[in-house]
Amino acid sequence: MLNFALSDEQRAMRDSVRAFLEKEIIPHEPQVLSNERAGRPGMEDEQIRDLQLKARRSGFWGIATPAEYGGADLGPVMTAIVTMENGRTFVPFRFGGSADNILFEGTDDQKAEYLVPTIEGERRSCFALSEPDAGSDARRIRARAVPDGDDWVIHGEKTFITNGHRADFAIVFANTPETATAQAGVTCFLVDRSHGWTSHPIPTMGDMNAAGLSFDAVRVPSRNVLGSVGRGFELAMQWIGRGRWVIPARAVGASERMLEMAVSYANTRRTFGQPIAEYQAIQWMIADSHVEIESAKWLTLYAAWREENGIDGRHASSVAKLHGSTIANEVADRVMQIHGGMGYTKELPIERWYRELRVMRIYEGTDEIQRRTIAKNLLSGQVRLSDIGGVLR
Repeated sequence: MLNFALSDEQRAMRDSVRAFLEKEIIPHEPQVLSNERAGRPGMEDEQIRDLQLKARRSGFWGIATPAEYGGADLGPVMTAIVTMENGRTFVPFRFGGSADNILFEGTDDQKAEYLVPTIEGERRSCFALSEPDAGSDARRIRARAVPDGDDWVIHGEKTFITNGHRADFAIVFANTPETATAQAGVTCFLVDRSHGWTSHPIPTMGDMNAAGLSFDAVRVPSRNVLGSVGRGFELAMQWIGRGRWVIPARAVGASERMLEMAVSYANTRRTFGQPIAEYQAIQWMIADSHVEIESAKWLTLYAAWREENGIDGRHASSVAKLHGSTIANEVADRVMQIHGGMGYTKELPIERWYRELRVMRIYEGTDEIQRRTIAKNLLSGQVRLSDIGGVLR
């Protein structure tokens, strides 16, 4: 018999995370809205860092980071649950103590120079894969790196790189030629800003912190190759694959919080002598939103469960990412409609979520890419509809 219940430990962790967020993070929401209305950042980096350290003192550090690096190593399912809780607030806060999953593939020296300082919050990374002509089709990247003695020289442009203007090192993917010891292909490099790359912010409709990165004959020592020369594409897919169930987890949290706002407003807002909750149009929007949120929640947890149990979760993650990103945008639209004119103002966070959630349908694999992947798995027979959840053979 299937058991959908959380364990006592999981329930206690979820409740503790929720209590911390309600006490320490959510009270900052009015400040974030006020700052953004004034054209200032929602929160300064120092404020976020202080909150992360406060969370660390409460035991929330490195949710998915292995214990040997000081993390809690809670596993994918609990990470998804914590991410859902964190998604319930629009304060730009994330629990500290984490690092890009592919940094754990580094050498001992690379771990000491990049991984450990990133976990401790002393360094900040960015994942530099996308280019002006290579977004979802990552195999079309044009950036190149050529060997020169004991170094590699990188030329190229990257775009829409999250945190690219703030990072002090970039995880860069570039084409490399065939060498005496490696095949031609994409190679991953750890490139410090001090090596010479530059960045410029890209204004977006949401708080994505996107940037363009330029590499003009940037020289990188060979010891900064992450993994093997010519084998970087696998690392890129490993990084992207994890995000495909983390993103819908955030979407679920935001959607739940917005629906709570809609329920509260519908019960108190009166028109023509009665609460708008009495109108069928409002009831249907609330009911549809609840059904969609619940379905996205279980699809996300299922994808995380597959990863936690060492089962191929690529198809399940694509399903969760597509559905979670889509329903979050639908819920935001309905909640704004329920609030009417007030929902459209910057006095409430709904319009902010409306803008923020839109990017979920674009990054880490667009809706169209997810549909293409899902359809190809079904049409090729790799996934069988008769199997629970779909199974990649």
